[in-house]
Amino acid sequence: MVMVRPFRLIALDLDGTLLTDEKTVSAATKLCLQEAVAQGVHVIFATGRGIQTAGAFWQELGLQSPMVLLNGAEIWAGPGALHRRTFLPKETIRRLHEAAVSYGARFWGYSVESLTGTKDWSEEMFGRDWMKFGIKHEDPFTLSALKEQILAWGALHVTSSAPVNLEISVEGITKESGVREVCRLLGIRMEEVLAVGDSDNDLLLLTSAGLGVAMGNAEVHVQKAAGYITASNNEDGVARAIERFVLSA
Repeated sequence: MVMVRPFRLIALDLDGTLLTDEKTVSAATKLCLQEAVAQGVHVIFATGRGIQTAGAFWQELGLQSPMVLLNGAEIWAGPGALHRRTFLPKETIRRLHEAAVSYGARFWGYSVESLTGTKDWSEEMFGRDWMKFGIKHEDPFTLSALKEQILAWGALHVTSSAPVNLEISVEGITKESGVREVCRLLGIRMEEVLAVGDSDNDLLLLTSAGLGVAMGNAEVHVQKAAGYITASNNEDGVARAIERFVLSA
């Protein structure tokens, strides 16, 4: 049985977790988040998205808390207040690009200026500062070979937000490291964190938080590692977890 404890921070993944398959936040979930904030609980994102695509949800929910974006490579102390960015070396971006092209994979990256995908990539992009690089391939054997090659270079963290992709950042930069930094800023212990997610890039955070909650639609290995499994992202799984472990306390 999972014990209810006084959680002071809720860390939420976005895709497949807070967001429904239609990429919206349900009314029930919004209400739970508002009630948690009213009780003095910090609600933050811990997502692989950057400000370019996560910012609208931050604004929609009216949250004033810090945010952990790009799997920890971009941390905001609050709206409009950048705390830290961690950049991949430019030579690494070129190597990642070459590897993706050589395997016929699609790719994308988050820089300070943009979210840029395969069709919009140009030589100019190699001069930008990139925080995260992603690679997508439908064939699991090809993806595995790419992952093995990239890990062999060293100094990189490779994870995924879906079985068909890889997400690459600087070694040691993860959602867990980002949330840990936010806890330091707010004077909160990791034991006081309720974390909710569904994918491989959530795993370290879920196993380091006071309670890691996996969505009902989460990958099997994520569910096995979590302390609790809630309903799916289309069944208000986040709201149900907050009601049980935060509002009921």
